[in-house]
Amino acid sequence: MGHERVLVVDDEVEIVRVLQAYLVQAGYTVFTAFDGLTALSVLRQERPSVVILDLMLPDRDGLDITRFIRGEASLARTHILMLTARVDDKDKVVGLEVGADDYVTKPFNPREIVARVRAVFRRTQIDETHASEQILRYEKLFVDVARHVVSLDDEVIDLTPTEFNLLLTLMRRPGVPFSRADLVQRKLGYDVESLERTLDSHVRNLRRKIEPDSNNPLYIQTVYGVGYRLGYP
Repeated sequence: MGHERVLVVDDEVEIVRVLQAYLVQAGYTVFTAFDGLTALSVLRQERPSVVILDLMLPDRDGLDITRFIRGEASLARTHILMLTARVDDKDKVVGLEVGADDYVTKPFNPREIVARVRAVFRRTQIDETHASEQILRYEKLFVDVARHVVSLDDEVIDLTPTEFNLLLTLMRRPGVPFSRADLVQRKLGYDVESLERTLDSHVRNLRRKIEPDSNNPLYIQTVYGVGYRLGYP
């Protein structure tokens, strides 16, 4: 499991120490940074698969680091788990809009962080088994599974790993409604009731990127009282 690389970024030394210990014990290769500049250097050199990223850093904040990751093609599949001491939902929504995949509010149980990291790598392994699907299509929307590329009208759409996996789940069964709880479990690999609002944020971001009119979606339809589906049945 040593090739599964995780970067922990937080200016609180004790948080980094504890998370590093738990993640190393779980079998992961762990890099650490206590500020944004060091985090950027590690990202360029080591290209970790998962970044556990504090929102508040002394030099470059977590949103800046998130924007950097999402702007780098070599880091396109990097999963970002944002740590925040802020309880305001607006801060969490901004993080998701910028490109974070998930968030955890401090204080947290380090075992929960390990569980989320494990779920990311487990989902990656599952996705690799489906790579032979090649290309999925619905109307003018294409998903190249093996290359991890989404295009609409021949224009490539940049998606976060979570947005890609969410769209891929819906594309595999067009017209079939998925409950929010089911999508959370499929998308993130674990089932936490409070994450359903996070899912709705990802759906809003995905609609903004792929829908001609996000207020009148053509692709990702809301099934009231249930969840979401791709297109009409």
